[in-house]
Parts: sequence; C-alpha cells; structure tokens
Amino acid sequence: MKSSILIAATTLSLTTSTSLLHCTGDCLLETEPYGTPRMYGVMEEKKLYWAKEHKEGVIGITASAGPSQCVNGNAGGYPCSGIDLLSFTSLADLGSKGQGNDIWGWTDSENNEYVIAGCSDGSSFVDVTNPTNPVVLGFLPTQTVSSSWRDMKVYEGYVYIGSEAKDHGLQVFDLHQLTALSKAYRASNSTVHSVATFQPTTVYTEFGSSHNIVINEQTGYLYSVGSKTCAGGLHIVDIREPANPQFAGCYSDDGYTHDAECVIYKGPDTRYTGHEICFNYNEDTLTIVDVTHKDAIKLLARYGYAGSQYTHQGWLNAEQTHLLLDDELDEQKEPSLDGHTRTLIWDVRSLDIPTLIGNFYSSEQSIDHNQYIHNGYSYQSNYCAGLRVLDTSTIAEGKLSEKGYFDVAPDCSKAVFSGTWSNYPFFKSGTIAVQSIEKGLFLVKAQF
Repeated sequence: MKSSILIAATTLSLTTSTSLLHCTGDCLLETEPYGTPRMYGVMEEKKLYWAKEHKEGVIGITASAGPSQCVNGNAGGYPCSGIDLLSFTSLADLGSKGQGNDIWGWTDSENNEYVIAGCSDGSSFVDVTNPTNPVVLGFLPTQTVSSSWRDMKVYEGYVYIGSEAKDHGLQVFDLHQLTALSKAYRASNSTVHSVATFQPTTVYTEFGSSHNIVINEQTGYLYSVGSKTCAGGLHIVDIREPANPQFAGCYSDDGYTHDAECVIYKGPDTRYTGHEICFNYNEDTLTIVDVTHKDAIKLLARYGYAGSQYTHQGWLNAEQTHLLLDDELDEQKEPSLDGHTRTLIWDVRSLDIPTLIGNFYSSEQSIDHNQYIHNGYSYQSNYCAGLRVLDTSTIAEGKLSEKGYFDVAPDCSKAVFSGTWSNYPFFKSGTIAVQSIEKGLFLVKAQF
C-alpha cells in the first residue's frame, strides 16, 4: 500500500540561495526504505534472486560475439523471430565487474550512434555506429557504491544518471566528448584500444538515491522518481542549461512514483493542448498530472485496475490517444495469468478519465519490465522472454499482436527477475540496443 505521507505541491518548503531553489524542509521527507513498503519488498526479493545467480556463477560468463541472422527461429543460439543479432558485448568488455541494468542512446551531430549501458558498478559508453563492430569508448564508475539499479536519460548531448546507490546524486556527463574519441579510434585503424575511465561533468546533489530518471526533451525538465525526497514522487530539475541542473520543485500528492513519461500534450483532449503532462506509474495506479506550472501541479486522474500487483512503467503512442502499461508483479502473483505476460491497453483520449480497454496476453511465461512505442511498435523488455515486439496498429480496438522477438535468455522461461532489463529502439539506423542483466549488451535489428 502507498505511504500515508502526502505533501501538497503548493506547500513545499523551498529556500533560495543566490536566487536558486533548494530541496529543503518538507521536500526532504521520505517514506519508508526504498520509497514505500511495496517497493522495499520488491527490491529485497530481486536482491535475493540476483545474489543466488551470482552464487550459481551465471552472471558475466557469456563471451562477446559477432552477427548472426535469424534463420529457422535461431540467431547465434538465441531463439528469434524476424530479428537478427548484429553483435553482443559482454559485461566484462563493457568494463563492468557486476551485472547489467538500464540503457539509453544518443546520436551526435555527425549521426554517430552511441549506447549508454547501465551496470551495477557504473555506466559503459559504446559507439554502435557500426553495430556489427561496437567500440566501448569508456566507463563512468558509480558515484558512490555499486547498486543493481541505475537509470539514465539524455538531453541536448548530456546524459543524466541516477541510481539506488546511497548518496549517489545525479551524475551529469557531456556526451560530446565521445565524438572525438570515436574519431580518434577510427582514424587509428587499430583493433585494440584502451577504454577510458570517465569522470562526471558535474553532480546534482539535491537528492541522493533515485529509482528512475525521466526527461521531457521538449521543455528541458528532468523528473527524478523514487528518490528519498518528495515522498518518492516527482523531484523536478531544470536542465535547460544542461551542465547546470537546478532544483525546480516537487510533486508528491500521490506518494511514490516508480516511473513516468512527461510530454507536451498534443492529443485529442483540447483542454490541455500545449500543457506539460506527466503519465505516472505509481505502484497501484496510473496517475496523470499537469506539471505545466511547477509550483502549482494539478492532479488530473488517478485510476487503478483489476489484478493490480505493481504498476511499473508504460508508454504513449505517437498520437497520445492510448498507452500501454506493464504491471511487474501480476505474472507472479495473479493466479489467472499462470505466469504469462499481460500488457494493459488504456484509452487516454480524456486525460481525466483514462479507461482500460483491453489486455494482451503473451504466449510466454515471463515478467514484463520496460517498453517503448516507436513507429507503431511496442518494444518490450520482458525479462526471461527477451525483447518482444508488438504491433500497435489496432491499439484503439484494445488489441495488440506480436510481430517478432529476440530471446536473450534462452535458458529461462518463467516469471522470475532474469533476462533483459530494458531496450532502446529509437536509433534512425534501426539498431535496437537490448541490455541483459546476466550477459551484457545485445545489438539487434528487425527484418520488418
């Protein structure tokens, strides 16, 4: 259940120093360890499972590999349908001595493509412009201690990295330096190079640990969620000067937020056209808030659903009429699912009355984790089932269909916390980056 601590967005205690806001007073209130009793339990369960995997020696043992076409349902030993393997880079070659977690991407002004691959001990920076021969350029160590949770997003050529590591803060790293490193490597014509150890450009310290990082690239605002501030809700940071992040406010009226997507609204509900709207995934509800005015954030809707176990993450379609939501624990705890992945389909054409209109049930037994809708497809990282790609062309009818898949965890076919953590499907080249907890970075490409 949610914490009883609620802090109105308009009554936060903010102090100024040299005209800057700081997170003080009520803003510093947290709930329970890890944000809420529910989140605490989930994280402890995951820690135990991954400790078991470490003990069994299944993390970090898979060697890097080259390309393999998906033929007859197999690509280099990985089950697949319509998706080819371009390359695989092991955790060790990423520069990590730990396990994998989240992932994001960036394209520079010369159209070179890069992956920021999260690991428990830091973040690896990989040039994937030639996806069959990726180059690990450097590794940014964790700011304090290792943690299985790390998240990153990009704005104007800077990556912002948070972690559940104690007192970690928000690492800010200028990605533009990767262009020169990449050029130097290509000019050398060498097959061997040293992997740099990076330092952050700056570190934002108005919060310590956090669970996820959300950025609205249209407005230049970052939303940290699951921190030990703002009761675990939206901790808002102004990053319009990318190397100089500044605290901008809190929203905590609905307690802990696990993940969110914040956009400039262009959907059919004309009351909010041009407003900045956040779609929050708040453990047991889809919570929609208008964050246009950071000092007067407005709750638009807060809706639960049948069979809710842990409202985890979701993503809007391009038209902002519908979204897909993944509940991380229903596959484990809802008997009627028998471990099969459920994707919830929501009609959000009226922002104050979001409506669950359908469910997609996978043939696979696996927990869902993170998904992103791009060019009409939802790219889902579903732990043991790997990358699953769903066609969203009939989303308005409450229906989805599977288009293809690439299974990064062929030895796992049950609802446990093993396999892929997340993916990045937004590169113009069509390269899809998939991060595995136990193995490392997969680069794949759809045949469709």
